[in-house]
Amino acid sequence: MCGRYYVDDETAREIEKLVRDLDRKLQIERTGDVFPAQNATIIKGQEHHLAAEQMRWGFPGFEKGKLLINARAETALERPTFRESVQDRRCIIPARGFYEWNKSKEKFTFERKETPVLFMAGCYNRYEGQERFVILTTDANSSVAPVHNRMPLILEPEELGDWVLDDQATESLLHKTPVLLEQRAEYEQMRLF
Repeated sequence: MCGRYYVDDETAREIEKLVRDLDRKLQIERTGDVFPAQNATIIKGQEHHLAAEQMRWGFPGFEKGKLLINARAETALERPTFRESVQDRRCIIPARGFYEWNKSKEKFTFERKETPVLFMAGCYNRYEGQERFVILTTDANSSVAPVHNRMPLILEPEELGDWVLDDQATESLLHKTPVLLEQRAEYEQMRLF
């Protein structure tokens, strides 16, 4: 599960490089930690190219006040809540890294060592007049598994266009092997609750 991620200035610059025809009025509203129910910058397809947009994180849950913030990549096409979104409305959530907590509630940060941005696969839909996104997750690889059993589905830069714009590529990308990440313990903030 991915329940919090963060964006820094370098991530914001990478978004601007990626997105052709970026609306200059669109400011990267949030740098720092991004929490469920907040607006965040995502990248989606628009008229055969990539475009940045602000969306709220989380689909409405089945219980009042609850949000669905993640979807399992391996079953998303089978689940009515996510099927149509994964088929027709895929997006990318750029981040510098994400956080996970272990069973002892110690906080860990995960990043890619060789690049300033992680591209997390997601999908979006419209609820009550507002577009909202979820992050797709997959089984954790060896870099994340000691802390948590799930991790975001991370795309390579060369896969971004295929994920967002190529319906034929969806199935194989949903089952891709996750990239290894660098892990750092955040002992100065070790409790989730």
